[in-house]
Amino acid sequence: MSLPEFFFDRVTADIRQQMEGMLALTDQLARQRLTPDGEACVASVAEAANGVRRMLDAALDLKSVSVEGLRLELEPIRLRELMDEVEARWQPRAAAAGVTLLVSYDGDPEAAAMADRKRLLQIFDGFIGEAVGAQARGAVEAGLFAHCDAEGVRLEGRVRGPRDSGWDDKDTETRIRVIEERLGLEVALGAMLARRLLKSLDGQLRKEANAGASDTATFELRLAPIPETVEEPVEDAGRAAHILVVDDNATNRMVAQSLVEMFDCTSESAEDGEEAVEAARTGRFDLILMDIKMPRMDGIAATRAIRAIPGPVGATPIIALTANADPDDAEAYLAAGMNGVVEKPMKPEHLLTALQQALDPDRSAAAA
Repeated sequence: MSLPEFFFDRVTADIRQQMEGMLALTDQLARQRLTPDGEACVASVAEAANGVRRMLDAALDLKSVSVEGLRLELEPIRLRELMDEVEARWQPRAAAAGVTLLVSYDGDPEAAAMADRKRLLQIFDGFIGEAVGAQARGAVEAGLFAHCDAEGVRLEGRVRGPRDSGWDDKDTETRIRVIEERLGLEVALGAMLARRLLKSLDGQLRKEANAGASDTATFELRLAPIPETVEEPVEDAGRAAHILVVDDNATNRMVAQSLVEMFDCTSESAEDGEEAVEAARTGRFDLILMDIKMPRMDGIAATRAIRAIPGPVGATPIIALTANADPDDAEAYLAAGMNGVVEKPMKPEHLLTALQQALDPDRSAAAA
């Protein structure tokens, strides 16, 4: 990795972490009793932070797909539920823009396939973002049609919105430049990412002109069927546990504690490795989330000290929390006695998976 790339990765990771912390703080503020003006200010700050995070995520994904190619995290998903997620994440933003969003699903209600949920949502995000951004008033329609056959599922996604002159440009860069000039950088990044993902997934994209001043963006994808040995997705709230969160940064501690509370766990916190070791000696924790770089005693030294404690306390599962999670670093953390690694900024689904694997390894192994 060149020096500019190294700093780019470090800077973007730090910005994302700060945005996560800001969102955690605004979430805490939103739970307080505030005046109407105060509530509006908190909501505006949260939306601004979300916007920065979305732009950053799209830019990083574009860079990753362009340089490293598309990596998929396949899982069994119900396609009807995918559209429920699309509606949940876009209804508030559409309403704030004065646009009515109509979401529909056509197909077997139980139809499921192996797919990367995040990538499918990003494709819808790109086209819905264009339509909502360009629609001054009225409605935007987003639909998914699932056609099941012996080879799997053929998806046909449709987003109908106002006619966009950018659609008529044959050159992708020109089209995205038009979108950026008209609708802003966030929409342009989302549109570019959606098209790049479709191309990488061998998908097809076409424009359909409608009566009046509207177009429909239609994309098609093929998804593999769910193997008979793989269960369809079910709700899993995870195991409740008492967790020690160790981090020298107060914002990071609040973010981690907010996330574990989402999984019905309780938590306490420590500010460095020495405090973590002393807290661990009490034996009241089911798991420890351990930052790596901390003053006085870092996470690796603290883990080794805890592992040296005799009895069950010394075997308490420990998960590393770090922005440095490349394979070599992760190997060093595991060699020090840690049970897993979660990269910062933390994503709820990644943290939940790590918690489940550390707290109930037999069940996780059976599921795998």
